[in-house]
Amino acid sequence: MGLERVNRVRTELDLAPSFPIITVGGTNGKGSTCAMLESILSRAGYRVGCYTSPHLLRYNERVRISRREAADSELCNAFQVVESARIGSGISLTYFEFGTLAAMRLFSQAGVDVAILEVGLGGRLDAVNIFDADCALLTSIDFDHMDYLGDTREKIGLEKVGIFRSGRAAICSEPDIPATVRHHAKAVGAHLMHIGEHFGHSANPVDATLWSYWGPGGKRHALPYPALRGACQLHNASACLAALDAVKDRLPVTMSDVRQGLLDVALPGRFQVLPGRPATVLDVAHNPHAAHALAIDLGGMGRYRKTYAVFAMLRDKDIAGVARALAAKVDMWLTAGIDAPRGASADETTQALEAAGINRTEETVRTFPNPAMAYAYACERAAENDRICVFGSFHTVAEVLRYRNTVEHG
Repeated sequence: MGLERVNRVRTELDLAPSFPIITVGGTNGKGSTCAMLESILSRAGYRVGCYTSPHLLRYNERVRISRREAADSELCNAFQVVESARIGSGISLTYFEFGTLAAMRLFSQAGVDVAILEVGLGGRLDAVNIFDADCALLTSIDFDHMDYLGDTREKIGLEKVGIFRSGRAAICSEPDIPATVRHHAKAVGAHLMHIGEHFGHSANPVDATLWSYWGPGGKRHALPYPALRGACQLHNASACLAALDAVKDRLPVTMSDVRQGLLDVALPGRFQVLPGRPATVLDVAHNPHAAHALAIDLGGMGRYRKTYAVFAMLRDKDIAGVARALAAKVDMWLTAGIDAPRGASADETTQALEAAGINRTEETVRTFPNPAMAYAYACERAAENDRICVFGSFHTVAEVLRYRNTVEHG
């Protein structure tokens, strides 16, 4: 692992972007944060390039310019150019490295005003880190990808802060910041801004539908809640505003841009509540940290007679930890297999439930070959005052979305 190979191809492509770059890393919350930044900056009139991962239904979702997904032809042309440069360099690239270079070539061709880059894994050795961030944003630090990043929050934090740069803003919205993050920021000369110390948010004492932000650029009052649901979204939103404060000399935005951008933001699969009854929630939560957040959000939805969980995960994730975090919110587990190289089978997932202390009976756990079949069963069984929650992986949510599209559109 390293950045030498992808940097050589970058040099061959002559990719040296002059537009500002905001890089977003963290265990959870990266996608929501990127979406909010994209929405606010787009509302301000900037031509925004946004590169995120993974995708739900189409690879095109990963590369957006002016909030429009890149077309197949645009992506294929960019891939062809990257492949030629790779062959010319005589080296190999990973899937993510290939995609990162293609996205940045498209952003450069389009003449974007700003690029928002989401870290794929970690930070220090991630492909997006070959581009220096004008502002680095770290959303959260918790346990995931431990085979690569380490088995303590201190080690994981040290990998993630690799996106910090000397003399540049480094925004951290993780409340419990590991000492390694502070030490590294100081060592490289990054300007660390930590939630609760340098920026933050508070509820509106008069109107519960509004909130306030405070940070290096001053205070902003009477802000609407982000259109993205979830208790964690104010953390993400305040980090976005701190980042925008940090780059305001190059990318100024107005209060109107911020308000409208928060109202306009959309991101499938992040505590997404579908219209209709029974209530259906889609969430890509795939580690215990995200599962705890989902449990809080489910608790805030009100009372439901019964909650059905359509649950499928990848084998290398902490399946039992996720199940344990949500056990109190689920009445019936519908475990399913994921048809992917790292996908856990329904039986493996069910065994993890038992390891989490969940009693397996006919009325508490049932297994299905795939998430679509589990979801179809939930739809048949659930009454109007019940709730269906689909979670565990991007694969899980994507398969249920495809199933719903097939049922609705034939």
